[in-house]
Amino acid sequence: MTPPNVVLICVDQWRGDCLSADGHPVVHTPHLDQLAQRGARFRRAYSATPTCVPARMALMTGLSQRTHRRVGYQDGVPFDVKTTLPGEFRRHGYQTQAIGKMHVHPTRARIGFDNVLLHDGYSHFNRRRSRPVEEYDDYLPWLREQAGQSAVADYFDHGVNCNSVVARPWDKDESLHPTTWVVTQAISWLYRRDPTAPFFLYLSFHRPHPPYDPPRWAFEQYLDTPPYEPIVGSWVDDYAEHREDHRHDAFVARMPQPVLQRARAGYYGHMAHIDLQINRFLEHLAEFGLADNTYVCFVADHGEMLGEHHLFRKGFPYEGSARIPFLLAGPGLGPGIVRDEVVELRDVMPTLLDLAGLPIPDQVEGRSVAPLARGQRVDGWRPYLHGEHTLLGQSLQWLTDGRRKYVWMSGTGTEQLFDLTADPHETRNLASYSAHRDELAAWRARLIGELRGRPEGYVEGADLVPGRQPLTLLPS
Repeated sequence: MTPPNVVLICVDQWRGDCLSADGHPVVHTPHLDQLAQRGARFRRAYSATPTCVPARMALMTGLSQRTHRRVGYQDGVPFDVKTTLPGEFRRHGYQTQAIGKMHVHPTRARIGFDNVLLHDGYSHFNRRRSRPVEEYDDYLPWLREQAGQSAVADYFDHGVNCNSVVARPWDKDESLHPTTWVVTQAISWLYRRDPTAPFFLYLSFHRPHPPYDPPRWAFEQYLDTPPYEPIVGSWVDDYAEHREDHRHDAFVARMPQPVLQRARAGYYGHMAHIDLQINRFLEHLAEFGLADNTYVCFVADHGEMLGEHHLFRKGFPYEGSARIPFLLAGPGLGPGIVRDEVVELRDVMPTLLDLAGLPIPDQVEGRSVAPLARGQRVDGWRPYLHGEHTLLGQSLQWLTDGRRKYVWMSGTGTEQLFDLTADPHETRNLASYSAHRDELAAWRARLIGELRGRPEGYVEGADLVPGRQPLTLLPS
């Protein structure tokens, strides 16, 4: 039997609710919807550490944050896990190729891939005028070689920052956009791959992460939608001390409605562009005669708050930031299966190895969701997920079973409890209601169990202790 090929598509900062298949009232993602219909969609998928670096550690190692040690965002930490998703495929005879965003250190570390074509977007850590751009990017040298482009052409020519709510259309031809570049390179690679070996291909899009600069057609199709009025919960003052209304890249701010309208158009426009480019790739895969023996997985590293609760960017425990899309299609999966078990990024590695018929290393802490994607009953699935991220000078700790969510803020000791079934937008904090006192205590006890023994000292005896200094990297 011919081993299957595996394609892992990762997008950056894509909210879990931003699929028309999920019922989003504005976003239209017909080709991703079709992918979900061919296989399985996981409605309760999360990024346990929802920013780029720690999320990608979970994705590429199958480990929890307590083991891979990234509990916040920190650049310059060497990738120090030897057993990786691409490394296992390579060890078992697969040709392994990555195209797009890696966000690992050192920048050119291959972490098990045979080859990497790299574009991490605007990385302040890497981008220095004292360094040749070729050291940390493959897209920019390619751009400068294209007809009509100068020797100093740049993806930053339009001046829009990489975490900004400022939005405008892409200033160059659509064929030169980083999103299009990823698929153009992938199609070119399909011609050059080793036809005697199965392949593991990682397509990693920097967008819809800012800058919000999709092609003009994609930007304009969402610009005239009904005015964007973000949902704001009754607990919004829990972050009031961090408000920076004047900043275009704030984590907490009250932005003017026209600014939010354009930011949403840019964000959703990126999704429309990516949806079409994924379709472009999948059609080429079929033309090569590879589609019927290829598994395709679509995930995001984390979401985007997009102004909900006056919060922006990622790192927060709320659904906009932590919930992600997770689609899986291929031979024997689906069709049209929708699952509500809580799954997360560390489940991707064991899932893809399982689908390929390869052994799952003992140290992997995730679980294969392949049985779920086949519609099978799976007893003993994880009762809840523990997530966390250091942000705004504290650790935002959270637990969810997909129906309830408990949040503890290490700086102030503030607790939140949400009923995700009745209140999916997390507008009502139930923590102060006497009717939920016992439930709150039960969730608190679970978190105490997760944090006991941690070096930050978040637990003393049977209590959570606020005010401790948070870490972004746990000691080895």
